[in-house]
Amino acid sequence: MTDAAATGPAATGPAATGATAGGPAPLADEPASPTVTTSEVVFEGAVWNVKRDTVDYNGKPMVREYVAHTGAVAVLAVDDEQRVLVIQQYRHPIRTRDWELPAGLLDAEGESKLDAAKRELAEEADLQATTWDELVSFHTTPGGNDEMVTVFRATGVSATSDAFERSDEEADIEKRWVSLDEIVDGVLAGRLHNSILSIAALAAVASR
Repeated sequence: MTDAAATGPAATGPAATGATAGGPAPLADEPASPTVTTSEVVFEGAVWNVKRDTVDYNGKPMVREYVAHTGAVAVLAVDDEQRVLVIQQYRHPIRTRDWELPAGLLDAEGESKLDAAKRELAEEADLQATTWDELVSFHTTPGGNDEMVTVFRATGVSATSDAFERSDEEADIEKRWVSLDEIVDGVLAGRLHNSILSIAALAAVASR
């Protein structure tokens, strides 16, 4: 996907750096590296840790706590009828069986994002694909964790030779093939709330 040129009044300040005669530069996040004076793990969890950093920001100390996340991948699998695979499973923090894309953590040492996406599609949906491309990436909760999710679009989908043995929340996963438009309608109507599903579907529609 490519960034669209910004519209509206000309930007001022650092964000306007690189502006052309025709207007401001396209919107883009700007990396920043303020000095971290102290950093400690205040909670060590089974999956993620919580860190507390003291940052020298604009000449003053600022304390922020956040979840140190492994990062994750997700898969927008598309069949020959242009339908998307969605799965429903229980998510305890929100006490909901929400509709999602197959997804998982980048928690295997040395595993690439693409290999992780292939593994998750097989483990959660018993599927494989011949063609893969990166659709979109985003930070899920910039104020609370450092998680980056990368969504891959997979086509040429077929069943794997073996079914994966699932447990816990994954044991009763429900699978369904639906149109992109049905997903977008559900997001805009407030029936679907999963952020990865929402962003991936909107990105896929925008790139059609």
